[in-house]
Parts: sequence; structure tokens; C-alpha cells
Amino acid sequence: MRMKRLQPKQYNGEERIIENELFKQDWRSRKKVQIFQYIVLKWAFALIIGLVTGLVGVFSNIAVENIAGYKLLLTTDLMLKQKYFTAFVAYAGLNLGLATAAGALCAFIAPAAAGSGIPEVKAYLNGIDAYTILAPSTLFVKIFGSVLGVSAGFVVGKEGPMVHTGACIASLLGQGGSRKYHLTWTWLRYFKNDRDRRDLITCGAAAGVAAAFRAPVGGVLFALEEAASWWRSALLWRTFFTTAIVAIVLRAFIEYCSTGDCGLFGKGGLIMYDVSSATVSYSAADVLAVLLLGVIGGIFGSLYNYLVDKVLRAYSIINERGAAFKILLVITVSLLTSFCSFGLPWVVKCSACPTNLTVACPTTDGNFKSFQCPSGYYNDLASLFLNTNDDAIRNLFSTSTENEFRISTLFIFFAAVYCLGIITYGIAIPSGLFIPVILAGACYGRLVGRLFASVTKLDMGLFALLGAASFLGGTMRMTVSLCVILLELTNDLLLLPLVMLVLLVSKTVADSFNKGVYDQIVKLKGFPFMEAYAEPYMRNLVAGDVVSGPLVSFSGVEKVEMIVHALRTTGHNGFPVIDEPPFSDAPELCGLVLRSHLLVLLKGKYFSRDRVLAGDEIFQRFSAFDFAKAGSGKGLKFEDLDINEEEMEMYVDLHPIINSSPYTVVETMSLAKAAILFRQIGLRHMCVVPKAQGRPPIVGILTRHDFMPEHVLGLYPNLKPHK
Repeated sequence: MRMKRLQPKQYNGEERIIENELFKQDWRSRKKVQIFQYIVLKWAFALIIGLVTGLVGVFSNIAVENIAGYKLLLTTDLMLKQKYFTAFVAYAGLNLGLATAAGALCAFIAPAAAGSGIPEVKAYLNGIDAYTILAPSTLFVKIFGSVLGVSAGFVVGKEGPMVHTGACIASLLGQGGSRKYHLTWTWLRYFKNDRDRRDLITCGAAAGVAAAFRAPVGGVLFALEEAASWWRSALLWRTFFTTAIVAIVLRAFIEYCSTGDCGLFGKGGLIMYDVSSATVSYSAADVLAVLLLGVIGGIFGSLYNYLVDKVLRAYSIINERGAAFKILLVITVSLLTSFCSFGLPWVVKCSACPTNLTVACPTTDGNFKSFQCPSGYYNDLASLFLNTNDDAIRNLFSTSTENEFRISTLFIFFAAVYCLGIITYGIAIPSGLFIPVILAGACYGRLVGRLFASVTKLDMGLFALLGAASFLGGTMRMTVSLCVILLELTNDLLLLPLVMLVLLVSKTVADSFNKGVYDQIVKLKGFPFMEAYAEPYMRNLVAGDVVSGPLVSFSGVEKVEMIVHALRTTGHNGFPVIDEPPFSDAPELCGLVLRSHLLVLLKGKYFSRDRVLAGDEIFQRFSAFDFAKAGSGKGLKFEDLDINEEEMEMYVDLHPIINSSPYTVVETMSLAKAAILFRQIGLRHMCVVPKAQGRPPIVGILTRHDFMPEHVLGLYPNLKPHK
């Protein structure tokens, strides 16, 4: 078995539930009340995840609306007094302070909290437990860093980070208690395995989407379509229950805040872009316009992904130079954003207030910001820039406002948001991609609507919605979940056929250029992600072709010195165990033992001077709970062992901790078939056994790294990778 390029502490793939003798003994000893307790706890945890994620979503929205709201009110007040330079200094200074605070949190406390977090959650649910991505410090920075970053006026959203936040909350519950703080209860041992922890994190990711968009059904579908690599029907019910709890929490706080007790939060704090007031009727010309939107969205989306990839590669060079450079980059982008937001509205002319309005014009907030304009006029570009991102989208989605934004204004805003969204993602702050993409998409959707105004019957607000859908489909390459999220966001089911059409067209066009943005980021971060399909060149190879040695294996009853030496000199997470005479008639594969379990066994020092089986006494010495999956960063390490020279010469029986039913494939199986099997079952190790008898009982072990294109094409450079 070859050495892994990544250390065990950095990547711990799926362990599933290890069916060793200790686990079987624990399962047989469970009573009906304990099984009932396990079932109740699964639903109780789903309830808690929904409650906490919903509360965090409410807190984030209230905090952003109040911090950004007071900042914008101060700027507007100074503008009304014609103190333009003071207004800019106050606006840019507050943005800079908030941005620096967010950058410092990320740079010094939890670097893993930077970005949206969706690629990390997607990687975890694929079986990659990257270091600190779900740690408590990451959760803390994700919540407060996201609030500060969005309030600082960056072209980012808090919706992507909410998915990561929900996953972190679920992960904390899935730790099954804490030995460090003496909070480990026996009844939580049921959840100390990868399967249950993964299910909880899937519920958390769905809850994050539900809390971000007030879209409970969209949250379930997002987890199914984009986040989870493995899905079970039982998980569907729990995920749906979790998002329903989130929806109830959000509704309760909306009712409470509508009385004015939440400061500037008001009725529109939790985003809902209601376009249901617009009449939806469309002709063949409208369908052609929608098809054009889909094509444009696919082209712009694929270009967006390409540029984001290039920017992230450039930023990684800067960020690797230390925390000071990360914060300096945040400051630079913050100043650039402030200059654009405050400076660009000066280049457009003031517009006369429409005469048929039911609201005041100009205003200090909403669609008709006065900015530098005289009474009776408003600055349409300032109405988009000097607002929170949610309010800017609400303005673009507004119905029955055909000429509210001039074509030149839409061009300027689209170009600015498109470029700022690209250069902002990748700096050291929590930043989501949903809102920048929706902003840019809504802008060019409304622009296309203006260009087709003479031949279309669709409202400009509906064009903005369809433009947002096309850009989302072009960047993220989701269809079903995005469709439902947008319909729940806008409360207009009549638009369903057009949203479906534009998503399908934009995804199809964009797929011909590159992958979705989250897939690109997963690859850029170096996660060994297992795709749902096998690469075509894998059909030309068999499993035995990519197995490399030397293979490190143990006997069923092994000398302590041999185990210690293997743990010290290799980074392997799993070792095959082979029984030989006198414990078997001929050499045979007994099973697979994990590094983490070997460390526990050696720490317990249940050794014997003779090479004999341990017997049933080991069940009194150890329990299945001792070998359960540890929390993040809390497992035993090799350095924790303290074994003297006398103990090195003793023997230890591995049979009680061996997974006696590992998944095996014959060495002649197609590598493509083995890759699909590995991914669909969610394996961490796959044993390759010989086809012919009379050979050693195992050829080698396949891990996810052995299926990676870099490894396979490195061994066989003549193979042509799929483009």
C-alpha cells in the first residue's frame, strides 16, 4: 500500500459503521428502550439543528439590517446636508472598519471560515473531513465575519455562509459530547460514527439554505442535488422536518419584528422578493426572449466561473504570505468597493420622480434615493449601490416600474457588480456567491426586458427574476433546487415553466465551457473529490493496475513492536489483517483494522506474552464506545502512546477490533466499475483480492486517492483524459 500524499489528521474519509466484534457485542446488548432512545434522539437532533440554525439566521439578518442601515442613514443624512466629502469619508471609513474586523477574524482565528463554505460542506459529505472546516472556531467566525462582511458593503451574500453555519451547528451535535469538557454521555455513543454524523450535517446544510432564503423545500432539494453524495429515503424525512422547523422559527420572528421591536429590521429583513403582483402571461416573443436570457446566462456564468478560478489562484499566492497580507487584500477590495458604490452614482443624471407613485420620492431608502439630486428627482444608480444587497435585488425585482432604471444605469451597475463579485470572492472574509450572482443576473435580465419592451408582455420585474435564474444556472449548474428556491423567494408559482426553461438552457450552454463554480473551487482547494461518474479512461484499466506497494499488513495476533513501527513509519489509515496458521488452515484475509482503533488498543495495553487469542475478557476491558469516532482534533495520536521495551516484545490480539466484512473487489474488475462502487457505497478503503488461488490473500488497498486523475494519469501518462 502506497504512502498517502495527505496526512491522516488532514483528511479522514468515510469510516461508515465498523462492524467489529466489540460493535456487534454492543449492538446485541442493546435493549428496546435504547433503540427507541436512538430513534428519538435522531429526531430531537434534527429539531435542535432547525431551531439553532433558524435563530442564527434571524440574528444575522437583524444584525446586517441594523449595522448597514445605520451606516447608510448616516451617509444619506450627510448627503442631504451637502457634506459630500464627509459623507464619503464616513461611508468608506465604516466600510473599512467592518471589513478589517471581518478579515482579522478570518486571518487570525479561523482561516477555514473564508469563502462561502459550500465547497467544504460538499467535500465533507463526499467523505473528506478536512481539518477545522466544521470546528467551533469556524462557526464563530462564520457567523460574525459574515455579518461584518455583508454590512461592510462588499458584493457578497450571507446565504452561502449560512449553509456552512448550519453544517457546523450539526457537526457540534454530531460530536456526541466532549471528553475535554466532561460532557460525554453514554447515550450519545450512538452518534459517534460517520454515517449518523454525515446525516446530521446534511440536515444542517439544508437548514442553512432554508434559513438564508426562507425556502424550506428548496433547502431539502439543495442538499439532495448539490451537497450530499449519498442519500437515503429516511434522511429525506428528517431533512424536511429540520427545514420545516427553520421556517417556523423565521415566521415567528418576522411577526415579532413587524411590530418595530428589531430596530431597522422591519418587515423586509428576511429576504422575500415578492413578484406575485405582476400578471404572468406570455407569448412566443416572450419565450424567445427567455431563451436568449438562458443563452446569455450560460455564457456569462461560465465566464464568471473562469474568472473566479483565475482570481482565486492569484489570491492564494497573496494569502499564503500570512495574515497581514490577507487583511491588506481585504482593505484594498473594501476601498475599491466603496469608491465604486459612492463614486459611480455621480456619473449618471438625476431622474424626475414618476407622477403615479404611491410612495414618497425621493427618499432616504427604497427605490428612489435622492443622493445629490434636487427635490423631485432621484438617482437610480444610487438606489442600487447605496442599499443593502437584499434591498438592491428587491428594487430590481420590483414590478410595474418599467422605466425606473435607465438602460445606461443598468449597464454600469451590471459591469460593476459582475467585476466586484469576482474580485471579492476569495478574500479572507465569509462570502457567499448567491447574492452577487442574483444581483448581476437581475440587472441584465431587466436590461434584456428593456430591449424587448416593444414586443414583450412580461413585466420588467419578471425579466429580472428570469435573468437571475439564468445566471444562477450558468454559474452553479443546479436546476431543480434553484427553481424551487427562486419560486419560494418570489412567491410566484405561475412563472414556473419559464424559470424551468431558462435554468435548463443556461446550464446546458455553460456545461459546454466548464464546470460549476463549486466543483471548480473543490478542485482548486485540492480536495480528493469522488465524482458520481467514472472518467472514460478508467474503462481501459482494472483495479489491480493502480494498486501500489509495498503493502503493510498485520497478522491476527501481532507483535506490538511491528504495529508501533508501522504506525510510526506510514501514514496509512487502514491495514489489512491476515490470519495464518495456527489460527487458520491457510493464509486468509481476516479483515481490515483502522489506525485510530489500533491507537486505542495500544493505549489500553491489553497485551499478552504469548501469541494467543485474547478471549472474552477484552469485552470487560474495552467497550465499543472507546473505539467510536472522536470529535474533530480530539482523537488519539501516535505521540500519546507510552510503550516500554518490555511491552514491545509482547503480542496483541487484533480480532476484536477488525472490521471482518470489508468491501472487496477482484483485481480484474474494471477501474471505472470499482470507482462507481467506491463512491456509491461511501467507502474509505476497498480491498483488492487476487483472482487466482495460491497467491497472498490480498493484492492491495484502494483509497480515494487511487481514483484521482492525478494518480492514475501519473501512472499511465499515455491515457487521454476526458475533456
